[in-house]
Amino acid sequence: MSHPLVALANDKAVRQAAEFRDAAALLSKERLAETYAAERSAAPSVHGAGRTYFVDRSGKPPAERRKNRDEEHLGAALVRAAGDAGLELPDGAGRIHLLDYQVRAKIGPIDEPATRGIARFDLLGVGPGDRLAVIQMRYVEPAATRCRIGDTPLRLLFEGLTYCAIADANRAALSQEIVERFGRTVVDDAPLLFVLATPRYWELCRKRSTQKGAGWIRELERIASEAPAAIGVTVQYLALRLEGSPGWNYGADGPVLSGHARLLPAWEPSAGRVRPKPKPRPRVRTEPAPQIVEGDLSRPVRAYNVSDSYRAGDRISHPKLGTGVVQGSAGPGKIRVRFDERQSVLVHERSA
Repeated sequence: MSHPLVALANDKAVRQAAEFRDAAALLSKERLAETYAAERSAAPSVHGAGRTYFVDRSGKPPAERRKNRDEEHLGAALVRAAGDAGLELPDGAGRIHLLDYQVRAKIGPIDEPATRGIARFDLLGVGPGDRLAVIQMRYVEPAATRCRIGDTPLRLLFEGLTYCAIADANRAALSQEIVERFGRTVVDDAPLLFVLATPRYWELCRKRSTQKGAGWIRELERIASEAPAAIGVTVQYLALRLEGSPGWNYGADGPVLSGHARLLPAWEPSAGRVRPKPKPRPRVRTEPAPQIVEGDLSRPVRAYNVSDSYRAGDRISHPKLGTGVVQGSAGPGKIRVRFDERQSVLVHERSA
Protein backbone atom coordinates (compact mmCIF):
# COMPACT_ATOMS: atom_id res chain seq x y z
CA MET A 1 0.00 0.00 0.00
CA SER A 2 1.42 3.40 -0.94
CA HIS A 3 2.36 6.01 1.65
CA PRO A 4 2.23 9.44 -0.04
CA LEU A 5 3.68 11.40 2.91
CA VAL A 6 6.59 8.97 3.15
CA ALA A 7 7.12 9.40 -0.58
CA LEU A 8 7.09 13.18 -0.17
CA ALA A 9 9.65 13.00 2.63
CA ASN A 10 11.95 11.01 0.34
CA ASP A 11 11.35 13.15 -2.73
CA LYS A 12 14.57 14.47 -4.28
CA ALA A 13 13.42 18.10 -4.28
CA VAL A 14 12.35 17.87 -0.63
CA ARG A 15 15.75 16.50 0.37
CA GLN A 16 17.82 19.09 -1.49
CA ALA A 17 18.76 22.35 0.22
CA ALA A 18 18.51 24.27 -3.05
CA GLU A 19 15.03 23.03 -3.96
CA PHE A 20 13.00 22.29 -0.85
CA ARG A 21 11.65 25.85 -0.54
CA ASP A 22 10.08 25.55 -4.01
CA ALA A 23 8.77 22.09 -3.11
CA ALA A 24 7.12 23.57 -0.02
CA ALA A 25 5.56 26.34 -2.10
CA LEU A 26 3.88 23.70 -4.29
CA LEU A 27 2.12 22.10 -1.30
CA SER A 28 -1.30 23.73 -1.36
CA LYS A 29 -3.88 23.31 1.40
CA GLU A 30 -5.93 21.04 -0.88
CA ARG A 31 -2.96 18.82 -1.72
CA LEU A 32 -2.00 18.60 1.96
CA ALA A 33 -5.52 17.47 2.86
CA GLU A 34 -5.58 14.87 0.08
CA THR A 35 -2.11 13.51 0.89
CA TYR A 36 -2.77 13.33 4.63
CA ALA A 37 -6.08 11.53 4.12
CA ALA A 38 -4.38 8.97 1.87
CA GLU A 39 -1.60 8.44 4.41
CA ARG A 40 -4.14 8.05 7.19
CA SER A 41 -6.02 5.41 5.18
CA ALA A 42 -2.78 3.49 4.58
CA ALA A 43 -1.59 3.72 8.21
CA PRO A 44 -0.42 0.44 9.80
CA SER A 45 -2.14 -0.69 12.98
CA VAL A 46 -0.11 -2.14 15.83
CA HIS A 47 -3.32 -2.78 17.77
CA GLY A 48 -4.83 -4.52 14.76
CA ALA A 49 -1.85 -6.89 14.74
CA GLY A 50 -2.65 -7.89 18.31
CA ARG A 51 0.21 -5.93 19.88
CA THR A 52 0.52 -2.82 22.06
CA TYR A 53 2.07 0.53 21.18
CA PHE A 54 3.78 1.02 24.53
CA VAL A 55 6.06 -1.76 25.76
CA ASP A 56 8.14 -2.51 28.86
CA ARG A 57 11.81 -2.28 27.98
CA SER A 58 14.05 -5.10 29.03
CA GLY A 59 17.76 -5.61 28.72
CA LYS A 60 20.72 -3.49 29.65
CA PRO A 61 20.21 0.26 29.18
CA PRO A 62 22.72 2.10 26.94
CA ALA A 63 25.89 3.12 28.75
CA GLU A 64 27.63 5.13 26.03
CA ARG A 65 26.78 7.38 23.13
CA ARG A 66 26.11 6.04 19.64
CA LYS A 67 25.60 8.90 17.21
CA ASN A 68 23.16 6.98 15.05
CA ARG A 69 20.92 6.65 18.13
CA ASP A 70 21.13 10.24 19.38
CA GLU A 71 17.41 10.94 19.02
CA GLU A 72 16.57 7.71 20.87
CA HIS A 73 18.94 8.44 23.76
CA LEU A 74 17.86 12.08 23.96
CA GLY A 75 14.22 10.99 23.97
CA ALA A 76 14.88 8.62 26.87
CA ALA A 77 16.65 11.38 28.83
CA LEU A 78 13.83 13.86 28.16
CA VAL A 79 11.10 11.47 29.29
CA ARG A 80 13.01 10.72 32.48
CA ALA A 81 13.76 14.41 33.19
CA ALA A 82 10.32 15.81 32.35
CA GLY A 83 8.49 13.53 34.76
CA ASP A 84 4.95 14.49 35.67
CA ALA A 85 5.63 18.20 35.25
CA GLY A 86 6.40 17.90 31.54
CA LEU A 87 8.10 20.54 29.40
CA GLU A 88 6.87 24.13 29.28
CA LEU A 89 6.03 25.48 25.83
CA PRO A 90 7.19 28.97 24.80
CA ASP A 91 5.05 32.04 25.42
CA GLY A 92 3.02 30.38 28.17
CA ALA A 93 1.18 28.13 25.69
CA GLY A 94 0.99 25.25 28.17
CA ARG A 95 3.03 22.11 28.73
CA ILE A 96 3.81 18.84 26.99
CA HIS A 97 3.60 15.83 29.28
CA LEU A 98 5.93 13.25 27.75
CA LEU A 99 4.71 9.64 27.82
CA ASP A 100 7.35 7.53 26.10
CA TYR A 101 10.06 7.52 23.43
CA GLN A 102 10.58 5.23 20.44
CA VAL A 103 6.96 4.10 20.52
CA ARG A 104 5.89 1.44 18.04
CA ALA A 105 4.27 2.73 14.87
CA LYS A 106 4.11 -0.61 13.06
CA ILE A 107 4.85 -4.30 13.42
CA GLY A 108 7.32 -6.01 11.11
CA PRO A 109 10.75 -5.43 9.56
CA ILE A 110 11.83 -1.84 9.01
CA ASP A 111 12.37 -2.51 5.28
CA GLU A 112 9.06 -4.26 4.70
CA PRO A 113 7.84 -2.95 1.31
CA ALA A 114 4.30 -2.19 2.50
CA THR A 115 5.51 0.07 5.32
CA ARG A 116 9.01 1.08 4.24
CA GLY A 117 9.97 4.46 5.70
CA ILE A 118 7.89 4.01 8.86
CA ALA A 119 9.61 3.00 12.10
CA ARG A 120 8.73 4.47 15.53
CA PHE A 121 7.39 7.66 17.04
CA ASP A 122 10.34 9.66 18.37
CA LEU A 123 8.26 10.88 21.30
CA LEU A 124 4.60 10.73 22.26
CA GLY A 125 3.01 12.95 24.85
CA VAL A 126 -0.08 14.84 25.88
CA GLY A 127 -0.16 18.51 24.98
CA PRO A 128 -2.40 21.49 25.78
CA GLY A 129 -6.10 20.69 25.74
CA ASP A 130 -5.28 17.02 26.48
CA ARG A 131 -4.51 16.43 22.81
CA LEU A 132 -2.15 13.67 21.77
CA ALA A 133 1.26 15.18 20.96
CA VAL A 134 3.51 13.69 18.27
CA ILE A 135 7.09 14.95 18.56
CA GLN A 136 9.47 14.52 15.61
CA MET A 137 13.06 15.22 16.62
CA ARG A 138 16.44 16.12 15.17
CA TYR A 139 19.59 16.31 17.25
CA VAL A 140 22.64 18.23 15.99
CA GLU A 141 25.41 18.84 18.50
CA PRO A 142 26.53 22.43 19.22
CA ALA A 143 29.90 22.10 17.45
CA ALA A 144 28.49 20.55 14.26
CA THR A 145 29.31 22.26 10.96
CA ARG A 146 26.65 20.58 8.83
CA CYS A 147 23.40 18.66 9.00
CA ARG A 148 22.90 15.18 7.65
CA ILE A 149 22.89 14.85 3.88
CA GLY A 150 19.36 15.20 2.52
CA ASP A 151 17.97 16.38 5.84
CA THR A 152 15.90 19.54 5.36
CA PRO A 153 13.23 21.11 7.59
CA LEU A 154 10.57 20.20 5.01
CA ARG A 155 11.55 16.55 5.16
CA LEU A 156 11.39 16.69 8.95
CA LEU A 157 7.89 18.17 8.70
CA PHE A 158 6.69 15.46 6.32
CA GLU A 159 8.08 12.75 8.60
CA GLY A 160 6.19 14.28 11.52
CA LEU A 161 2.97 14.47 9.51
CA THR A 162 3.38 10.80 8.57
CA TYR A 163 3.40 9.79 12.24
CA CYS A 164 0.51 12.16 12.94
CA ALA A 165 -1.53 10.34 10.29
CA ILE A 166 -0.65 6.99 11.92
CA ALA A 167 -1.61 8.28 15.37
CA ASP A 168 -4.80 9.82 13.94
CA ALA A 169 -5.83 6.56 12.28
CA ASN A 170 -5.21 4.61 15.50
CA ARG A 171 -6.49 7.29 17.88
CA ALA A 172 -8.92 5.07 19.80
CA ALA A 173 -6.39 2.31 20.49
CA LEU A 174 -3.68 4.78 21.49
CA SER A 175 -6.04 6.68 23.77
CA GLN A 176 -7.10 3.50 25.53
CA GLU A 177 -3.49 2.43 26.11
CA ILE A 178 -2.58 5.88 27.43
CA VAL A 179 -5.41 5.75 29.96
CA GLU A 180 -4.49 2.24 31.09
CA ARG A 181 -0.73 2.72 31.19
CA PHE A 182 -0.30 6.36 32.23
CA GLY A 183 -3.67 7.32 33.71
CA ARG A 184 -4.04 10.23 31.29
CA THR A 185 -7.08 11.00 29.17
CA VAL A 186 -6.61 12.11 25.57
CA VAL A 187 -9.39 13.97 23.76
CA ASP A 188 -10.78 12.67 20.49
CA ASP A 189 -9.08 15.27 18.28
CA ALA A 190 -6.35 15.13 15.66
CA PRO A 191 -2.88 15.17 17.24
CA LEU A 192 -0.56 18.09 17.81
CA LEU A 193 2.71 17.98 15.90
CA PHE A 194 5.85 19.45 17.44
CA VAL A 195 8.76 19.63 15.00
CA LEU A 196 11.58 19.69 17.55
CA ALA A 197 15.29 20.19 16.85
CA THR A 198 18.30 21.48 18.70
CA PRO A 199 19.22 25.15 18.07
CA ARG A 200 22.27 24.18 16.03
CA TYR A 201 20.05 22.32 13.56
CA TRP A 202 18.00 25.45 12.85
CA GLU A 203 21.15 27.62 12.74
CA LEU A 204 22.79 25.39 10.14
CA CYS A 205 19.61 25.27 8.06
CA ARG A 206 19.60 29.07 7.92
CA LYS A 207 23.33 29.31 7.19
CA ARG A 208 23.31 27.12 4.09
CA SER A 209 24.02 29.44 1.19
CA THR A 210 21.12 28.04 -0.81
CA GLN A 211 18.71 28.48 2.12
CA LYS A 212 19.59 31.99 3.27
CA GLY A 213 16.73 34.40 3.57
CA ALA A 214 13.19 34.04 4.78
CA GLY A 215 11.60 32.20 1.86
CA TRP A 216 11.66 28.64 3.24
CA ILE A 217 10.65 29.77 6.73
CA ARG A 218 7.69 31.64 5.26
CA GLU A 219 6.56 28.51 3.39
CA LEU A 220 6.85 26.28 6.48
CA GLU A 221 4.89 28.82 8.50
CA ARG A 222 2.23 28.91 5.79
CA ILE A 223 1.86 25.12 5.86
CA ALA A 224 1.55 25.23 9.66
CA SER A 225 -1.12 27.94 9.45
CA GLU A 226 -3.16 25.95 6.89
CA ALA A 227 -2.79 22.54 8.58
CA PRO A 228 -5.52 22.91 11.27
CA ALA A 229 -8.23 23.63 8.70
CA ALA A 230 -6.89 21.13 6.14
CA ILE A 231 -6.11 18.11 8.32
CA GLY A 232 -6.95 19.07 11.91
CA VAL A 233 -3.28 18.90 12.99
CA THR A 234 -1.69 21.88 14.75
CA VAL A 235 1.99 22.25 13.84
CA GLN A 236 4.60 24.08 15.91
CA TYR A 237 8.34 24.41 15.21
CA LEU A 238 10.49 24.34 18.34
CA ALA A 239 14.12 24.47 19.40
CA LEU A 240 15.34 22.31 22.28
CA ARG A 241 18.09 24.00 24.27
CA LEU A 242 20.25 21.62 26.29
CA GLU A 243 23.17 22.18 28.62
CA GLY A 244 26.52 20.81 27.49
CA SER A 245 27.42 18.61 24.55
CA PRO A 246 25.76 16.33 23.73
CA GLY A 247 23.47 17.42 26.58
CA TRP A 248 23.10 14.12 28.40
CA ASN A 249 25.19 11.60 30.30
CA TYR A 250 24.83 7.90 30.97
CA GLY A 251 23.87 6.58 34.36
CA ALA A 252 22.98 3.18 35.70
CA ASP A 253 19.47 3.47 34.22
CA GLY A 254 20.54 4.91 30.86
CA PRO A 255 20.70 8.44 29.40
CA VAL A 256 20.23 11.35 31.84
CA LEU A 257 20.13 15.05 30.93
CA SER A 258 23.27 16.99 31.87
CA GLY A 259 21.18 19.98 32.93
CA HIS A 260 17.93 21.79 32.32
CA ALA A 261 16.13 21.37 28.97
CA ARG A 262 14.16 24.31 27.60
CA LEU A 263 11.76 24.64 24.68
CA LEU A 264 12.10 27.78 22.53
CA PRO A 265 10.66 28.97 19.21
CA ALA A 266 12.64 27.58 16.29
CA TRP A 267 13.19 31.11 14.97
CA GLU A 268 12.29 34.70 15.78
CA PRO A 269 8.79 35.96 14.81
CA SER A 270 10.06 38.09 11.91
CA ALA A 271 12.23 35.36 10.37
CA GLY A 272 9.64 34.48 7.72
CA ARG A 273 9.05 38.05 6.62
CA VAL A 274 10.39 38.52 3.10
CA ARG A 275 11.74 42.01 2.75
CA PRO A 276 11.36 43.66 -0.68
CA LYS A 277 14.54 44.36 -2.53
CA PRO A 278 15.53 48.02 -2.30
CA LYS A 279 15.07 50.02 -5.47
CA PRO A 280 18.36 50.75 -7.19
CA ARG A 281 19.58 54.26 -6.63
CA PRO A 282 19.83 56.39 -9.78
CA ARG A 283 23.37 56.99 -10.84
CA VAL A 284 24.45 60.57 -10.55
CA ARG A 285 26.46 61.60 -13.55
CA THR A 286 29.42 63.72 -12.68
CA GLU A 287 30.74 65.96 -15.37
CA PRO A 288 34.51 65.75 -15.77
CA ALA A 289 36.42 68.80 -14.63
CA PRO A 290 37.10 71.06 -17.63
CA GLN A 291 40.67 71.16 -18.91
CA ILE A 292 42.26 74.58 -18.44
CA VAL A 293 44.07 75.82 -21.53
CA GLU A 294 47.13 77.85 -20.69
CA GLY A 295 47.99 80.91 -22.75
CA ASP A 296 50.45 80.48 -25.64
CA LEU A 297 53.29 82.85 -24.77
CA SER A 298 54.59 82.70 -28.34
CA ARG A 299 51.54 84.69 -29.42
CA PRO A 300 51.18 88.36 -28.54
CA VAL A 301 48.34 89.66 -26.39
CA ARG A 302 45.63 90.93 -28.71
CA ALA A 303 43.00 93.58 -28.01
CA TYR A 304 39.59 91.98 -28.06
CA ASN A 305 37.52 92.79 -31.14
CA VAL A 306 34.23 91.09 -32.10
CA SER A 307 35.24 90.94 -35.74
CA ASP A 308 38.53 89.12 -35.09
CA SER A 309 38.89 85.32 -35.03
CA TYR A 310 40.36 83.56 -31.96
CA ARG A 311 41.48 80.04 -31.12
CA ALA A 312 42.38 78.14 -27.96
CA GLY A 313 45.53 79.49 -26.30
CA ASP A 314 45.17 83.04 -27.64
CA ARG A 315 45.64 85.80 -25.08
CA ILE A 316 43.23 88.72 -25.36
CA SER A 317 42.81 91.99 -23.55
CA HIS A 318 39.23 93.00 -22.79
CA PRO A 319 38.44 96.61 -21.82
CA LYS A 320 36.27 95.54 -18.84
CA LEU A 321 37.23 91.94 -18.01
CA GLY A 322 40.97 92.30 -18.26
CA THR A 323 43.42 89.85 -19.82
CA GLY A 324 42.19 86.31 -20.48
CA VAL A 325 43.06 83.10 -22.31
CA VAL A 326 40.77 81.59 -24.95
CA GLN A 327 39.74 78.06 -23.83
CA GLY A 328 37.94 76.98 -26.98
CA SER A 329 34.74 77.28 -28.98
CA ALA A 330 31.41 77.83 -27.26
CA GLY A 331 29.39 77.31 -30.44
CA PRO A 332 29.18 79.12 -33.79
CA GLY A 333 30.60 82.65 -33.47
CA LYS A 334 31.40 82.22 -29.75
CA ILE A 335 34.47 81.50 -27.64
CA ARG A 336 35.06 80.60 -23.99
CA VAL A 337 37.58 82.86 -22.33
CA ARG A 338 39.09 82.37 -18.89
CA PHE A 339 39.71 85.54 -16.89
CA ASP A 340 41.58 84.66 -13.71
CA GLU A 341 39.21 82.22 -11.87
CA ARG A 342 36.07 82.72 -13.97
CA GLN A 343 35.02 82.00 -17.52
CA SER A 344 33.03 84.16 -19.90
CA VAL A 345 31.54 83.58 -23.31
CA LEU A 346 32.41 86.21 -25.92
CA VAL A 347 31.51 86.60 -29.55
CA HIS A 348 34.04 86.64 -32.39
CA GLU A 349 34.20 86.46 -36.16
CA ARG A 350 31.37 88.98 -36.44
CA SER A 351 31.26 91.25 -39.52
CA ALA A 352 32.15 94.83 -38.81
